Amino acid sequence: ILMANPNQTLVTEFVLEGFSEHTGLRLLLLGSFLSLYAVALTGNAVIIVLVSLTNSLHSPMYFFLCNLATMDIVCTSSVLPKVLVGLVSPENTISFQGCMAQLFFLIWSLSSELLLLTVMAYDRYVAICFPLHYSSRMSPRLCGALAIGVWGICALNTSVHTGLMTRLSFCGPRVITHFFCEIPPLLLLSCSPTHVNSIMTLLADAFYGCLNFLLTLLSYGCIVSSILRMRSAEGRRKAFSTCSSHLLVVSVLYSSVFCAYISPASSYSPERNKVSGVLYSALSPALNPLIYTLRNQEVRHALWRLLPFSRHQ
Repeated sequence: ILMANPNQTLVTEFVLEGFSEHTGLRLLLLGSFLSLYAVALTGNAVIIVLVSLTNSLHSPMYFFLCNLATMDIVCTSSVLPKVLVGLVSPENTISFQGCMAQLFFLIWSLSSELLLLTVMAYDRYVAICFPLHYSSRMSPRLCGALAIGVWGICALNTSVHTGLMTRLSFCGPRVITHFFCEIPPLLLLSCSPTHVNSIMTLLADAFYGCLNFLLTLLSYGCIVSSILRMRSAEGRRKAFSTCSSHLLVVSVLYSSVFCAYISPASSYSPERNKVSGVLYSALSPALNPLIYTLRNQEVRHALWRLLPFSRHQ
């Protein structure tokens, strides 16, 4: 567990505190997380298959939705399998390398989701405010470039954060007060200076949390203004219906991320971060496909047409 060093001992394995303080709820938590993981995997996989196989869904909005579903699968799969193992194991340990791998995939998928939600807000802005120019402005080439840009920028950002984390020394204690490896609790365990990590985390928070959030709000401010100017009540209803799903997803994700990251290290609260962690690593990936399918008539119709029993009726 500890590696000898001339001056200190370095931690090579962490213990995830998880939900050890709620031993009486272990079975309930196991069932809940297992259900959320199953719903997240199934729902997002269905969206990917549906968009891929249905010609009527080959549009920029559903292309980005397919990307969001992929990110949701990566996000929840980087956390929940380890959570489930921890709930049935007497001691929930994770190696240093495993912790860094979990940190990488979690930050990559989470930051990609935040950036993609801004791109999706811009897509809805162009569709509603400039409908006649939509097909030329949101060309397949631009959509592909935006998706590659999102994945690439976030992979670079994640590599920086994970690389900086691997340069820190951890001399004990080795208990992470969370149910997965995350930047704030890891920085509290380090016995070496964390100034650079904190500055880079602050810059990332400013870009992903604040700037993206403001751009999303700006897009929807223009959208709402444009919708209110529509003369057709049916047109307003359809436009609001299209945007309400996206706004709901934005609200859930940003509220949980703000709670976890947009706060000073001195005010770090394990319980609060566990709640926000459940929101963005388990609940949000499970709710997203339900929100987009149950509230979207095109997706419901495409799903109905692909179901085997519906084709025989």
